[in-house]
Amino acid sequence: MLEGLVARLATTGSSIYKSLQSREPESCDFLSYDYLLHEVCPYFKFGYMSANGAIVEAMKDEERIHIIDFEIGEGSQWVALIQAFSARPGGAPNIRIIGIGDGSKLVAVRRRLEKLAKKFDVPFKFHPVSVSSCEVEAENLDARIGEALGVNFAYMLHHLPDESVSTENHRDRVLRIVKSLSPKVVTLVEQECNTNTSPFLPRFLETLSYYTAMFESIDVILPRNHKERINVEQHCLASNVVNIIACEGAERIERHELLGKWKSRFSMAGFEPYPLSSVVSATIRALLKYYNNGYGIEERDGALYLGWMDRILVSSCA
Repeated sequence: MLEGLVARLATTGSSIYKSLQSREPESCDFLSYDYLLHEVCPYFKFGYMSANGAIVEAMKDEERIHIIDFEIGEGSQWVALIQAFSARPGGAPNIRIIGIGDGSKLVAVRRRLEKLAKKFDVPFKFHPVSVSSCEVEAENLDARIGEALGVNFAYMLHHLPDESVSTENHRDRVLRIVKSLSPKVVTLVEQECNTNTSPFLPRFLETLSYYTAMFESIDVILPRNHKERINVEQHCLASNVVNIIACEGAERIERHELLGKWKSRFSMAGFEPYPLSSVVSATIRALLKYYNNGYGIEERDGALYLGWMDRILVSSCA
């Protein structure tokens, strides 16, 4: 938080954010920091498991499945999904995943998922799309007749500029493009944090409250002076905090909204809620037994919320 304030005064927030972002893909260490963060707190597993649960349920009778993943990252979400489909009575369906993301990472993601699908005997194809989510057009997404389409937005829609930043409003534009492809299910996982259009002071206080809860939840597993803990904070979280506090306008990429606002955006684009089933929430509750009892899950209006103590941190819906 202090680094963010210093960067704001020195107007260096944007260059700090870019340098931290560009350092990530080259480094094998980053993968291990990312993995460690996934292991010490359940926020990512919660998001991936709930989204996968909605996709598996919506696609239970489909033989040909096409998944579009915006900002696929390391592709780790799809490991469990491929395994789940491999166990389907009557054999696995054909799965085709389009991964949108960083070109340098997509090669490794493809290799990893193809190897896994082969191991579990799942008919599988992976198509990398190396464009930024802001530049995506319908033709990049290669929707085909005869395939049931699922679209995954996990921790990424908040990176798209909306009407407060750009007349193009990529946030709503991408949702309209996805709607035009008539998907069977769309999953959304986002940080439950309100930093998009807030003026500086409320945004600072919201960020302080949000990351205080997250860092305190990490405290129960890793002490603050632990070398790996410091690396996780520096490489996986620091750039986001600096960006929210020190950047304005188009340079502020981290622009979170609360689920209520996301729901109204989806509804304007023509989507209807697809409530998550009791099986999904039971699976998440079972997952949380492996973590500290400070974590809690709440079900509300067909969506799931994960929090630490009295602060909701992540929401998931379809």
